[in-house]
Amino acid sequence: MTFMPIGEWSARDAQGRRKYVSAEERRRFLAAADRMPARVRALCLVLAYTGCRVSEALALTHEHIDAERGAIIVRTLKRRRTCFRAIPVPPDLLAELSALPAGKNGRLFPIHRATAFRQIKLVMQRAGVAGRIASPRGLRHGFGIRAASAAVPLNLIQRWMGHASGNTTAIYLDAVGQEETIFARRMW
Repeated sequence: MTFMPIGEWSARDAQGRRKYVSAEERRRFLAAADRMPARVRALCLVLAYTGCRVSEALALTHEHIDAERGAIIVRTLKRRRTCFRAIPVPPDLLAELSALPAGKNGRLFPIHRATAFRQIKLVMQRAGVAGRIASPRGLRHGFGIRAASAAVPLNLIQRWMGHASGNTTAIYLDAVGQEETIFARRMW
């Protein structure tokens, strides 16, 4: 595995392969998630619609559902100080999360991180998505690329993804492949 120095993250790995799920792969992932048990489906939707990290999703409780704002409140776990961010999600997802019974410690997803990874991998496999991108991280990066492709302001993408620095978020503006073509079409 090749590691990129901090500040040199890219949407592609050292071999030029994408690190994010494309719009079509995301569509297939969500379709495959629809055929899973309710809690697995909900976890898949949370990761796809928020771009949050697996550990952040696993920490969610009913108290993190803000129906009034139409958002999920996520505790950013990668920073030293406690920081929460509100990420807007579709109303159907809020309703689905509200209907889940609370598990251990009141959590919506009372499973271990490794179990969550296995569940996401299984859904990816059923969706025909393979390789490095067939992971929660591939969904997270896909969220960032999708937000940039939809012309979401950089400061919102930064807030939603929980990045401390706008420089980290700006990487997603370096869209490639199909997403880059969408930008080019707007210009043409």
